[in-house]
Amino acid sequence: MKKVRWGVLSTATIGLTQGIPAIQRSKNAELVGLASRGDRGRAKAGVLSIPRYYDSYEKLLDDPEIESVYIPLPNHLHLEWAVKAARKGKHVLCEKPAFLHAEDTKEMAEVCREQGVYFMEAFMYQFHPQHERVKEIIASGEIGEVKLMRSSFSFYIRDREENIRLSKEKGGGSIYDVGCYSIHAARSILQSEPVEIQAFSDLDPDTGVDLSSVVHMKLENGIPVLFDCSFDMANREEYEVVGTKGTITVNRAFRPDVYGGEGLIMIQTKEGQREEKVTGDQYQSQIEHFSSCILEGKEPSHPLEETYKNMQAIDACYESIQKRQLVNL
Repeated sequence: MKKVRWGVLSTATIGLTQGIPAIQRSKNAELVGLASRGDRGRAKAGVLSIPRYYDSYEKLLDDPEIESVYIPLPNHLHLEWAVKAARKGKHVLCEKPAFLHAEDTKEMAEVCREQGVYFMEAFMYQFHPQHERVKEIIASGEIGEVKLMRSSFSFYIRDREENIRLSKEKGGGSIYDVGCYSIHAARSILQSEPVEIQAFSDLDPDTGVDLSSVVHMKLENGIPVLFDCSFDMANREEYEVVGTKGTITVNRAFRPDVYGGEGLIMIQTKEGQREEKVTGDQYQSQIEHFSSCILEGKEPSHPLEETYKNMQAIDACYESIQKRQLVNL
């Protein structure tokens, strides 16, 4: 089988623990190189059995053998390095949130068109099969007409001194970091776009980032969505779809990999309650999907248009926080 040759920009933790192993597990991908600044990542390249190490991002992008790059850099660097990679003819898989504003996607789209390369935002959770199963259950009519979706994604940050999630200049904040998943899940599961958003946040007095947020969204189809996200709460990563006849609860919505890839769906109706377990490797499936798009010359399932729509909602959340009012999209 032909394989796409990959490079990774930076030694960010998510890349070392999830992105790189996923590329190495994938059937149609080959990890060629890792880049960091100076020699600080050379030892890690050796430990992870990565053939090539580059002491600058530019050197990796100049390697003609690398076809696609994975970018797990801090949020504020995504646009700069995604554009640079695309201009070098590389396809780009970039960690979420892809950018800091919806308008940034337009620059990325223009460069991708000029260079004939693909870009995809790394919402890895969507590649776990449990979400397609949720859509099937909804479509079957088992829980009746959908009336509400609720979602939560939170964890507690202990060491706050140098955590980039608490740096406003680097794109920190709970909505950027984890709230974006709830926005994406609502849009994907309910197949509708937000038309109204109001966000309420607890802002860090020192950094100005949103430590915790509660957001109400109304979708085009009339379904309300309520989600919360936080750096100040216990670990939670779940969503619930409420219908006229029952509910669907997904308790391992975004990180089923922590449970060996096992997703858990609870369905409650008047007939009773049942549990369905769905297993998958969301990180590997994401790499294999993007690699197959490159090999077959087809648009990714999550194109830049989807990134734009998700970023629009994130922009509206932060506008609502700033203005302390409802925002219409």
